[in-house]
Amino acid sequence: MEKIIEFKNVSFKYSDEEFDVINDLTIDFYEGQFTCVLGHNGSGKSTMAKLINAINYPTSGKVTSFGFDTSNEENEIRIRQNVGMVFQNPDNQIVATIVEDDVAFGPENLGVPPEEIRKRVDEALKIVDMYDYRLHEPHKLSGGQKQRVAIAGAIAMQTKCIVLDEPTAMLDPKGRKEVMSALMRLKSELGMTIILVTHFMDEAVNADRVVVMNDGVVQFDGTPSEVFSHTEDLKKIGLSVPKPLELALELKKEGYDLGTKILTEDAFLEAFRSLI
Repeated sequence: MEKIIEFKNVSFKYSDEEFDVINDLTIDFYEGQFTCVLGHNGSGKSTMAKLINAINYPTSGKVTSFGFDTSNEENEIRIRQNVGMVFQNPDNQIVATIVEDDVAFGPENLGVPPEEIRKRVDEALKIVDMYDYRLHEPHKLSGGQKQRVAIAGAIAMQTKCIVLDEPTAMLDPKGRKEVMSALMRLKSELGMTIILVTHFMDEAVNADRVVVMNDGVVQFDGTPSEVFSHTEDLKKIGLSVPKPLELALELKKEGYDLGTKILTEDAFLEAFRSLI
């Protein structure tokens, strides 16, 4: 896989903070990979996301996004053409009074011809299953629907990578499921690079890679099965494991061993049936 985002010895400190939020971080992200970044509040995961898109600049070290140094302000437009961002509060991202106009906002600013914008908007809304809502007013949509509109906006920009900073934190379970379903379609149908920052363990189970941040550094980095095998270490830094694995571990204490790679409900049910 091709390396598209590089952090080299990156540190970052907010002006009103005494300590570095990101501490000498070196990590790479790869084309077409779905990476989930986990961590407790203050671990540095959201700050890292904003460094990728040149919202924050490194205090020291270097971040390269699609070959462009994020510290150079002249590169901001090029970087954001390649990397789209979706934030926690969907209401903060809505700029138009009609859904399709909101999705068209980015391409219009790039000077994309109207007929091409029409095509991009329709395709993007279909991918996130919001095409039937294209003429609706965004403020009348649910939180999950608003986030899918925000994702459609990134698709319409034809970004190669989308970074999502806790996009489901303010959503109910139904909204979370809608957003995760949209992301899996981006992965399977478009091969888009996805970097999802979250504190929900269950959202990480279908990722290609899981990165766990703690005190500004990478604590774990591997497949979901590899990372969640460190159950006790994760608990020590304030994190849990996916609910199916947590239940499997409780059953193991009672003498029912389902294994340590039970990350999904389907996997749990299959393993449980094998014991009956």
